[in-house]
Amino acid sequence: MAGQRARLAELSAGAARIGRRVPAPWPFVLGLFVGSKVVLTLVGLVVLHAWDGIPGAPPADESLMWAEQREISGHRWISLWFAWDSFLYLRLTELPLTEPWRDFGFPLLYPFLARPVGAVLGGNNALALLLISNVAFLFLLYFGYRLGERLLGDDAAARRFLRYLLLMPAAFLFHAALTESLFLCLALAAFHYAERRRWLVVGVVGFFLALSRSVGFFVVLPLALLLLRQHGWRFDPRALRGYVRTGWPLLLLPAGWLSFMAFCRWQSGDWFAYQHAQQTGWGIRVQNPFGVLAGGLVAGPLDAVRVCFAIAVLAVLVVGLRRRELPYLVYGLLMVLVPLSMGPPVYKSLLRYLLAAFPVCLVLARWARNATLDVWLTAVLALVQGALFVLWLTYWTHVVI
Repeated sequence: MAGQRARLAELSAGAARIGRRVPAPWPFVLGLFVGSKVVLTLVGLVVLHAWDGIPGAPPADESLMWAEQREISGHRWISLWFAWDSFLYLRLTELPLTEPWRDFGFPLLYPFLARPVGAVLGGNNALALLLISNVAFLFLLYFGYRLGERLLGDDAAARRFLRYLLLMPAAFLFHAALTESLFLCLALAAFHYAERRRWLVVGVVGFFLALSRSVGFFVVLPLALLLLRQHGWRFDPRALRGYVRTGWPLLLLPAGWLSFMAFCRWQSGDWFAYQHAQQTGWGIRVQNPFGVLAGGLVAGPLDAVRVCFAIAVLAVLVVGLRRRELPYLVYGLLMVLVPLSMGPPVYKSLLRYLLAAFPVCLVLARWARNATLDVWLTAVLALVQGALFVLWLTYWTHVVI
């Protein structure tokens, strides 16, 4: 018995030594990543097992998705992370580039990354999509910690920031075969390097950010405001030359989106094939986002709930961000209002799109320096996300995406 205790103590000491060699904040980041993965996977398997055999499950309009999940993998801890758009991305990984395309509704970074990764995995492009999302999620946590530490001023606040990112109502989607984790990872990385004035890196990251989701190239606006703030908001000729000399890499963000438009032109002869595909397939047309927001309040109970989440995010951003945080306010507003400008079809995916508005978590992390408020916010957000995760698992995925 004494020998076993000695061996356990030796193993524990060895693990501690390894932990000390791992640079901060990776031990915390890895702990969050693994912990959230284990908890959500266990909850997912329990809920799916409990739901098996329930009359009327899955609903008729979800049965196709359930069949496609079974084709992805017989392991439910893998297949549960695939939902409607996941299968469209999977199709994009398999379409040959030598033949005319008709699928232009999505920017191509995510599925095109999965092509070489899938080849390494023996042609399993579905697993490649899931792997890319989870690697992006891991780096999302890293860049989130670094940015939170810089903006909030200390380690404890940065940790709260990450916790609230993981507690956002639909944050379980960071684990899914969707673009949420990739987009937010690139967005956080862009702001992280911008705060450190590494503008060439910002431009390279921004190029891929614009290729990850259609809202990506709009991030050039808050990044440009951050550049202006760093130079004291000056507009004299000398300052303007400095902006050009320092900030020219920001042109790579619109260049990223233009490269997608060029792909559309190459494959279809139409620079705006993506826009026409969205209009035809989903009825998306540019509209006044505030009108869409108001319309959602009377469109039906479910849409009204989604819109209330968006209004809450807007309110927290406007009330909670400080004057010098104008770039983050603009970014947050864009992440809410640009999707709303797509019109009522966005209602179904609104909770998903709100995940990109990370500045709201900066505000919550600052407010939660009060321990009592921290406990209540954590509990409420955990319960809300848990309820949405159960809906996701029990085939009511259209509540979330």
